[in-house]
Amino acid sequence: MKPEIHPQYKDVNVTCSCGNAFTTRSTLGKDSLSLEVCSACHPFYTGTQKIVDTAGRVDRFRQKYGTRGKAAANAKSEKDDSNKQ
Repeated sequence: MKPEIHPQYKDVNVTCSCGNAFTTRSTLGKDSLSLEVCSACHPFYTGTQKIVDTAGRVDRFRQKYGTRGKAAANAKSEKDDSNKQ
């Protein structure tokens, strides 16, 4: 390897928004790193689903499209019932 062309590989303290903290090594120029999701709280690793709602976006989506899906399902079931008779 050529000297002085590679970044320094040093210890970095990582802190997740869930409160989990650990130390790893990185070429990042900082001593600390903040994460939103880590392996302790990520749904893939934990097997649980957690909805991260930013500024009410999930509620707005459910409000806008939630009733439309239910109404369409009810209309379809009523149509199917009328065809059977």
